[in-house]
Amino acid sequence: MNEFSYRNGTLYAENVPVKLLAEKFGTPLYIYSKNHFLGQFNAIKKAFAELNPVICYAMKANANFSIMQEMAKAGAGVDTVSLGEIARAIKAGADPKKIVFAGVGKRDDEIEYALDQDILMFTVESEPELDAINAVAAKRKKVAPVALRINPDVDPKTHKHISTGKRENKFGIDIARAQAAIAQVKGLKNLKLLGLHMHIGSQITEFDKHGEAIDKVSALVKFAREQGMPLEYLDVGGGYGIAYKPEQGVGPGIEEFAKNMIPRIKATGLKLVMEPGRYICGNGGILVTSVIYDKPSGDKNFLVVDAAMNDLIRPSIYEAYHKIWPVNATTEVDAALDAKSGTKYDVVGPICESTDFLAKERMLPKSKRGDLLAVFSAGAYGYAMASTYNQRPRVAEIVVDGKNFWLARQRETLEDLTRADVLKPQVQTA
Repeated sequence: MNEFSYRNGTLYAENVPVKLLAEKFGTPLYIYSKNHFLGQFNAIKKAFAELNPVICYAMKANANFSIMQEMAKAGAGVDTVSLGEIARAIKAGADPKKIVFAGVGKRDDEIEYALDQDILMFTVESEPELDAINAVAAKRKKVAPVALRINPDVDPKTHKHISTGKRENKFGIDIARAQAAIAQVKGLKNLKLLGLHMHIGSQITEFDKHGEAIDKVSALVKFAREQGMPLEYLDVGGGYGIAYKPEQGVGPGIEEFAKNMIPRIKATGLKLVMEPGRYICGNGGILVTSVIYDKPSGDKNFLVVDAAMNDLIRPSIYEAYHKIWPVNATTEVDAALDAKSGTKYDVVGPICESTDFLAKERMLPKSKRGDLLAVFSAGAYGYAMASTYNQRPRVAEIVVDGKNFWLARQRETLEDLTRADVLKPQVQTA
């Protein structure tokens, strides 16, 4: 789905002009399409329909409260990695019985909270974590439902910083130790092994990688059943890639992933749990920014804008590509530009870091102070990874639904930057 399109030379978010939103709410500004999120969720649901999957939206990608509410109404579960995410998901209306709790370093208070909320299951990432959850559950006189996260040692062919299923990654239990971990669960009275889990990475565009991992994990299903484990679920994680560059078209289809995965999952006899994040929200959001200066320097041209790496850090840490194009433009095809009709810019922000950039060596129409630019494919890991570095207040978030729109998160104020500070500390003595 593409809910961001140009009409008569101006960019629209669904049926709302982006310029109108920028004028009303200021920049930098995140804008999300409600119908893109729901459309992508329903596309996954349809592609895997014969397995009736539990689709747990990976809220780490975008935890906007309005979006979370809409996802909960649509029947989505939630993939969480912290106490805060569990609490936010439940507050937004998510069914605790569709919440899974992952993460390599769960604290006891987080385990207690998740147990008390009666979530679907814990994704356990190490043998010591099995002991920790068992101890907390015993103290609270409960039995904790768990799924063992198996590290299948599969190369997902993605950026090294978002690969999670290779032996050198910190996630999951080495497949060589998996049988021993399954046997360990059998001896822990306050644990119930409900499933096996895998997650091999993010932004995966090769359809066979999930299948390769499923084959490795499936080999453990028989062993677990021989140990008397009441397995119910196979959680295949997420990581389905999207198109970031114009030449990628609409990107990989979820149908292709489904064709590769469904026969393998059916062979296990287990119920399917999925944890898509980026696929649902990545192309459902843009970051709108205003040009401050067009600054020539040596052999380069810098386009200094009011958005920065604290607002969207993906280009800085992943060398990620995001299409950038004027909100008002005669054409949206940047490939048509040449040296005569455009300027090669580094698009940079105001932060005191050389890594503060949104794009490098990008051909764009000549821009002037006050022009609006849209940074596309910013719905995933944009605001979710934002910070107040350089004491820059975090930006506002808007949700659009057809011709309607609403402020979903206010722009932070200067007062917000000191809200948690103890301005007059009470000094104590040891």
